[in-house]
Amino acid sequence: MASSGSATSARDAFSTRLVFLIVGFGTAAWAPLVPFVKARAGIDEGVLGLLLLCLGGGSIVTMPLAGALTSRFGCRRMIVAASLALCLTLPVLAWASSLPLLVAVLFVFGGAVGAIDVSANIQAIMVERDSGRPLMSGFHGFYSLGGIAGAVGVTAFLGAGASPLIAALVVSALCLVLLGIAAPHLLTYGGMSEGPAFAFPRGVVWFIGSLCFIVFLTEGSVLDWSALFLSSVRGMAKSYAGLGYAAFALTMTIGRFTGDRLVHRFGGGATILFGGLCAASGFALATLVGSWPVALVGYALVGAGCSNIVPILFTAAGRQTAMPEAVAVPAITTLGYAGILIGPAAIGFVAHAASL
Repeated sequence: MASSGSATSARDAFSTRLVFLIVGFGTAAWAPLVPFVKARAGIDEGVLGLLLLCLGGGSIVTMPLAGALTSRFGCRRMIVAASLALCLTLPVLAWASSLPLLVAVLFVFGGAVGAIDVSANIQAIMVERDSGRPLMSGFHGFYSLGGIAGAVGVTAFLGAGASPLIAALVVSALCLVLLGIAAPHLLTYGGMSEGPAFAFPRGVVWFIGSLCFIVFLTEGSVLDWSALFLSSVRGMAKSYAGLGYAAFALTMTIGRFTGDRLVHRFGGGATILFGGLCAASGFALATLVGSWPVALVGYALVGAGCSNIVPILFTAAGRQTAMPEAVAVPAITTLGYAGILIGPAAIGFVAHAASL
C-alpha cells in the first residue's frame, strides 16, 4: 500500500535521497584507497585486477537475493542491514594487508553496495510513482553528490597526513549518522512481488539491462582505476589521485540535478545517445593526452556523459510491464553490475600484459 499525503511523500523522498547519498559516499571512499591497498598488499596490476573482481562479484551474487528480500521484508530493513555491512567493511579494507582477507572483505563490501543499490532503486521507483512527478535523476544526483564527498573527503584526509584507516572510520561514522536520520521514514514494504524471486531479463528489460552494463562498466573503470592511472601513468601525487573520481562525480552530479529538465526537453533517447558520445570522448582525452590536468578534464566529460543514462533506464524499468519491479530491478542491476565485474578486471589484465 503506497504512502499518502504530501508531507509523507516529502519525507519518503528525503529519506530516499539520504540513502543514495550514503551509498555514493561509502562507495566513492574506496577509490582513493586503491593505491594504498595495492602498496600495502604488495601486488601488481594483474593481481589487483583479480582482487577487484571481488567487488563486482559480491554485488552480482547479492543482487537477486536483495530483490527477493526487499519484496518480502520491505525497503527499510534491507537498506539498514546492507548499510551496516558497508560501514563495517570499509575500515577493514583500509587496514588489511593480507590478500585472502582483502578478497573476503571486498566481496562483502561489494555485496553490501549491490544490496543497497537494488533496495534503494526499488524504493525510488515507488516513491517517484507515488509522487506523480519525475524524481529519479534527483535521487541519483544525491548518489553522485555522495561520490564527490567521499572521493574529495578521503583524498583531503590522506593529503593532510591521516592514515587510510582513520579516513575510512570517519566515512563509516558519517554514513551511520545519515542512516539514523533516514531509517524512520524508509518504506516498510518492497513493491510488487508477483513472479519468481529472480528471473533473467527478457524483452525490454534485457535491453535496459544491456545499456546499464555499458554504463556500469564505465563507472566501475573510473572508480577502481582512475587513481592508479593518474598516480602511476600521469605522475600525479598518490595522495591527490582521488581527484580523478572526484572530477567524474562532480560533473555527474551537476548533470543529474539538471537531468529531469534535459530529459523533458530532448527526450530520453537523445539524452542517452549524446551522453554515450560525451563519455567516449572523455576516455579518449584522458588516455591519449599525456597530462594529468587534461586527464581530469577527460574524467569530467565521462561523468557528464554518463550522468543521466542510468536514471532514465531505472524510470523505464518502473514503467515497463514485462516483469514486476521487484524482479526487474535485480535483473537489470545484475546485468549492469556484470560491467563492474568485467571492466575493471579486464583493464587489470590488459595493464599487466601491455600498460595501464
